[in-house]
Amino acid sequence: MISVQDLHYAYDRREVLRGVSLELRPGQMHGLVGANGAGKTTLLHCLYGLLTGYRGEVRESSGMALRQCTGLLPYEPYFYPRLTGREYVSFCLQARRQPVKGLDAWNELLELPLDQYAETYSAGMKKKLALLPLLAQPFHYLILDEPFNGLDLGANLLLMEILRRLRRQGTGLLLTSHLLASLTELCDDITVLADGRVSRHYPRAEFSALSADLLDNLHQEKLRQLHTLLPGEE
Repeated sequence: MISVQDLHYAYDRREVLRGVSLELRPGQMHGLVGANGAGKTTLLHCLYGLLTGYRGEVRESSGMALRQCTGLLPYEPYFYPRLTGREYVSFCLQARRQPVKGLDAWNELLELPLDQYAETYSAGMKKKLALLPLLAQPFHYLILDEPFNGLDLGANLLLMEILRRLRRQGTGLLLTSHLLASLTELCDDITVLADGRVSRHYPRAEFSALSADLLDNLHQEKLRQLHTLLPGEE
């Protein structure tokens, strides 16, 4: 299990995370939502070790180093120029020295032109290229920052099924998304971040209240304005 306890992080003097705590268990899909600037990406980067100097605790309960057992899909994957998709995947696999499982079969599923330069890929193809080396390695956990962003309908549905099957095999998944319906369909729990703090944890049984709660918390004043423009039953 990955445990995050009382995590604080600041850029210069601006505190971005203010005592965040959550847990990710094997075989669990945990969603993370919040407005832009709520601290979601900063939290993921602290978990993965891309940011240091935070206060609080991030640990894996069995004692494994998190980066050894965890794969990260960043919000905007970066690809060096003049690097083919195949070279990118090879670089990722060699850098981690992890065993590889079914790389060619995974690419048959994702349908990427691996011998073309990655910089020529569409946004959706770049997202799938960043996913490919993660899927081909036996990670215990995956941290996915906006995994559905840029994907077309078919690729979104395929990725959702991939994530379901990874969960059934025991992989712990932590993902962010602005597509709330995707999270409520997939996740076992959802944590809402607001202003660097955990606003609330929602178990699946309480997902029906999530959309209305978020709308009320994020847009109270705008809802009052909307009522004057489009009055209706409360």
